[in-house]
Amino acid sequence: MDSTSPEVSASVDSVAEGLKNQSLNSDDRGDGGSSVEHQAKKKLEDLKWDNSFVRELPGDPLTDIIPREVLHACYSNVLPSVEVDSPQLVAWSESVANLLDLDPQEFQRPDFPLLFSGASSLVGVSPYAQCYGGHQFGMWAGQLGDGRAITLGEILNSRSERWELQLKGAGKTPYSRSADGLAVLRSSVREFLCSEAMHSLGIPTTRALCLLTTGTLVTRDMFYDGNPKEEPGAIICRVAQSFLRFGSYQIHTSRGKDDYEIVRALADYAIRHHFPHIENMSSSQSLSFSTDDKDSSVIDLTLNKYAAWTVEVAERTASLIARWQGVGFTHGVLNTDNMSILGLTIDYGPFGFLDAFDPSFTPNTTDLPGRRYCFANQPDIGLWNIAQFASTLSAAGLINDKEANYAMERYGDKFMDDYQSIMTKKLGLPKYNKQLIGKLLNNMAVDKVDYTNFFRLLSNVKADPSIPEKELLVPLKAVLLDIGKERKEAWVSWVKTYIEELAGSGISDEERKASMDAVNPKYILRNYLCQSAIDAAEQGDFGEVRRLLKIMERPYDEQPGMEKYARLPPAWAYRPGVRMLSCSS
Repeated sequence: MDSTSPEVSASVDSVAEGLKNQSLNSDDRGDGGSSVEHQAKKKLEDLKWDNSFVRELPGDPLTDIIPREVLHACYSNVLPSVEVDSPQLVAWSESVANLLDLDPQEFQRPDFPLLFSGASSLVGVSPYAQCYGGHQFGMWAGQLGDGRAITLGEILNSRSERWELQLKGAGKTPYSRSADGLAVLRSSVREFLCSEAMHSLGIPTTRALCLLTTGTLVTRDMFYDGNPKEEPGAIICRVAQSFLRFGSYQIHTSRGKDDYEIVRALADYAIRHHFPHIENMSSSQSLSFSTDDKDSSVIDLTLNKYAAWTVEVAERTASLIARWQGVGFTHGVLNTDNMSILGLTIDYGPFGFLDAFDPSFTPNTTDLPGRRYCFANQPDIGLWNIAQFASTLSAAGLINDKEANYAMERYGDKFMDDYQSIMTKKLGLPKYNKQLIGKLLNNMAVDKVDYTNFFRLLSNVKADPSIPEKELLVPLKAVLLDIGKERKEAWVSWVKTYIEELAGSGISDEERKASMDAVNPKYILRNYLCQSAIDAAEQGDFGEVRRLLKIMERPYDEQPGMEKYARLPPAWAYRPGVRMLSCSS
């Protein structure tokens, strides 16, 4: 599947849409953006904890944190153990507090840093670390698990939404292997800011309630070059409706028939709490589809809830990755243990947004030899990961091979549908034009045009075929830098064709600009912006972290006075550890 030249068309409507258009949440973002401003706010002691994961699924009978294989269990009970010394609150998200019905005044409590570093215990929690495995860079890695993330439990808010709270960097667990269970400020700032930035872009994601420094130092070899150094420690409170991953199921299937019932129990749990529309579907909904294979057999999803669930996981994953491609986001580590069953962006490590358009861009130095996880490969990797997930469920007897193949087929259809729709809207076109969009992306790659700024400026092009040729590129001059005569001619040719396409749409320039600006962000969380905030935070100045958080809450707005945050990366942004990073965090 070529992410820049989609060709496949959908054969059926989305299963998720067919199931009465029900989804995780009540808004278009798909990650809990419902209107919560007027709900009664609660103190920490009044939050309603309902810890279904530990109540309904098998746990580890042992309570030690010695690194070991954890068998026949979905989790291990473990308490936060990180050492803190006057921990400080760096930043917090009022938006996430609203999801939890949490009174923003609670962030001002003197004991808040102690409670959310794990040094003191919140009332009602039942902390655990999850057991999972995964394919890393295409190779099965066996047991992985939450090596430094400890889930406190689940909160039910006033709208009966279930939200897991998880402390990342809170100490060792049985899944820590040889690591220390800790996190540094550098990577934690990045995850905190990007979680919230992605939400504001309208991309499904795990969220972040707050970020704290521990007051202690953590040793990290940032470049894996044998030169470790001490860095400030930190803890981030991550929030999601579930942190279940593809690898949560893979680990139990990999251990053989004795654990197949755990795979089924985990699937039942996910469907019951996070896909209830599948639990309640009936044959009257007529979810029967023909496959594309030689047998032209019919798949009736109402006959097997696990098949319907697998298809929806595949479609959510496809939709998520299509949205990544739309904003130029590269995850960097698309291992199966970093794939959410809810279709959320999860585990922010060495991620990066495109600056100059480069389909082969990877922000992960570990990925450089083969660029497996580069920007252009993400759609194909998503399909590969879905294949592993479907294979896992098939091996455990939950779905058959035809149902597994159908889920992969739906992934491809859904990705192409969504990607084509996204790119059509980004260009303000009346309909999808493969040739026009393909030529544009080729031009952008040749001339290394800034991805975000180009699409933002494109809305200034007028649909007027009478514009003199010498003026055609004026709206784009800020991004078409240092191009020679030949390349200028290529761009003039493209803009002419683009204007012809626009002129036949019957949409006014003003209306088209408004619709394009609503899908083409002005502000993205470029890595150099993160680094500036990190540099200040490591010196004890958290102002830039908080400022970036506010700017990224409104990525599609002009925000007068904030224009410097939309600038191209400076020269220093290309130094090691800024534009490209390792997994060391």
